[in-house]
Amino acid sequence: MKVASMFSGCGGSDLGLVGGFHFLGKEYKKLPYEIVFALDNDAKAVDTYNRNFDVPATLADIEDFDIKKIPDFDVLMGGFPCQSFSTVNPTKNPFDKRGKLYKRMSKILDEKKPKYFIAENVKGLVMLQGGKIFDEVIKDFAAQGYVVKYKVFNAADYGVPQKRERVFIIGIRKDVAFNFQFPEPTNSQFGTDNNKWIGLKNVIDSLKPKDPKYYFSKKAVEGMKKAKKNMKRGLAQDLENPCLTITSHLAKVSLNSRDPVLLVDKKKELYRRFSPLEAARIQSFPDQFEFLGSDASAYKQIGNAIPPVLMWHIANALQIQAKKENKAYGGHILPKKAKRNNVAYPL
Repeated sequence: MKVASMFSGCGGSDLGLVGGFHFLGKEYKKLPYEIVFALDNDAKAVDTYNRNFDVPATLADIEDFDIKKIPDFDVLMGGFPCQSFSTVNPTKNPFDKRGKLYKRMSKILDEKKPKYFIAENVKGLVMLQGGKIFDEVIKDFAAQGYVVKYKVFNAADYGVPQKRERVFIIGIRKDVAFNFQFPEPTNSQFGTDNNKWIGLKNVIDSLKPKDPKYYFSKKAVEGMKKAKKNMKRGLAQDLENPCLTITSHLAKVSLNSRDPVLLVDKKKELYRRFSPLEAARIQSFPDQFEFLGSDASAYKQIGNAIPPVLMWHIANALQIQAKKENKAYGGHILPKKAKRNNVAYPL
């Protein structure tokens, strides 16, 4: 299936779609997807994308790009910008310029009518303003002629060493004979050795790196100790469990924030941030994936990405079920008069 990737970033979602990589000793086989078009407005992310994929991404603003220039495709993929839908600042206007970008995806669906689409966003989108905003997003997608399903995923449940919760929205064109079912979790918080959550220790080679730039100063530690008790302070991670969600501002991680950090030496009160390599591993990128630009740019690209391993499981479920349905109907889609409900189905 041919894929058009919007808001492609450095390519986390796209790597998961095409597969063909290893992570923590496990193979994620190649999947029958071909990226035929990718677009993002971050120059450094596009540089990284183009280093790692055969089809180069286009550097452009999706609002200005001519949809007619996008080649034909079967699947539209897009992790549309999520900052406007965060629950951290509930008074913020959710439909600022970035918050409206999902409508551009909707416009592409309207004009190109691919068989399927996959959209991703923060968990907060589902809950914001009592779910009214999410309902509007879902109705907009469905109005383009799609049966829509959604589910909030925790990446840790699928072999990613990170407790990252995101909502995935799957659209199946109404004339396509397909009742999509999301993949079942492969890992569990209370599982056995074979299927339990992946601990952070599996992606940290050494708790004490030699480079001093990753360590917090004594001044920063003292500032943390003086902070108000109701503030998040020094969120040192348990190496036996998955990491808390990492974000795009890892280069500016503070000890007085929600950002996860590592406690290197409790007695010496020695804390540090993650290296770019560690952050990439926490997001389930294989070590062979190259990030271009400065550390700050790499952190931003990594934090904004969709974990490839999580995306692989969703993409794999889609292609398996699509193949079965295609065989069941002899390769034909349902006739236009076939009844389909134009509603969203939470799972």
